[in-house]
Amino acid sequence: MKTSDFSFALPESLIAQVPLSDRVASRLMLLNKHSGSIEHRHFYNIIDYLNPGDCLVLNNTRVIPARLFGEKYPSGGKVEFLLLTRKENKTWEVLVKPGKKAKIGDKILFGAGLLTATIKDIIEDGKRIVEFEYEGIFEEVLDQLGEMPLPPYIHEKLEDKERYQTVYAKHEGSAAAPTAGLHFTQELLGKIEEKGVKIAYVTLHVGLGTFRPVKVENVLEHDMHSEYYSIESGDAHIINTVKQNGGKVIAVGTTSTRTLESNAREDGMIEAGSGWTNIFIYPGYTFKCIDGLITNFHLPESTLIMLVSALAGKENVLRAYNEAVKEEYRFFSFGDAMFIHA
Repeated sequence: MKTSDFSFALPESLIAQVPLSDRVASRLMLLNKHSGSIEHRHFYNIIDYLNPGDCLVLNNTRVIPARLFGEKYPSGGKVEFLLLTRKENKTWEVLVKPGKKAKIGDKILFGAGLLTATIKDIIEDGKRIVEFEYEGIFEEVLDQLGEMPLPPYIHEKLEDKERYQTVYAKHEGSAAAPTAGLHFTQELLGKIEEKGVKIAYVTLHVGLGTFRPVKVENVLEHDMHSEYYSIESGDAHIINTVKQNGGKVIAVGTTSTRTLESNAREDGMIEAGSGWTNIFIYPGYTFKCIDGLITNFHLPESTLIMLVSALAGKENVLRAYNEAVKEEYRFFSFGDAMFIHA
């Protein structure tokens, strides 16, 4: 299986640079994973395709303002940090630009010293382990100094930080948003529950590996990144009850999918717990838990389009993507949505 098998031509003009003012106004493509049939709707129509007794599974991670701009002490050289993973209370794994300005023992000041970082170690891929010093609560300092780490294909400045959060975001820790969930409002979720659809939550903290291109031609040689996930016992119970009663489990986003499939037993049942997952889902994979997927339109040759292709078939997905280009759907994080259903 070749990476180039998952390529399609995408005009740059179709990459959404800003979110719509109304979350539910995005377009929605419906793709039947069996027949390959396609319908065109708007996201507020999603409720018409969810049935009583189904379960919608949402990733309630919250994006932290993980991009920090500082100065090396005492030289004053400009340095940019991107927070990746919290190791301990004050210790983080980070990306640094430019890397040559971040040697072991160097100090970086942010906000005129409101936050100070010391480089403790250099690890794989040039990442750094740093220890922060600050007064008060780290999250409050970060909220004051940090910026949202928007994907590299978005060049416009985000005016409202909350527009890069889902309305149900709860647990801080992501370096990127689970973007399929950006289409939901509290009002729409309320209507979905009133219809008799169960809602369950999982947490997967999205890492920047989600944007990392596949650099090998043989898909099987790709080294998948690891991300932390957690599933509460109450949510596992909701999902399992729906499956036992014959309802469909519909994941919102590839992150929810990866969390559920990492944790599912062979019979599709979910166990509460937490851990790290580097599951890589590509065509040939047999899904154990999910029946449907609400997702955005992904990058060519990415692990995300491979996951979608595993669920709906590569030919169906590429035909749908080419139609999305023809119909001028908006792509990627702030773009339109697709519902892959049975």
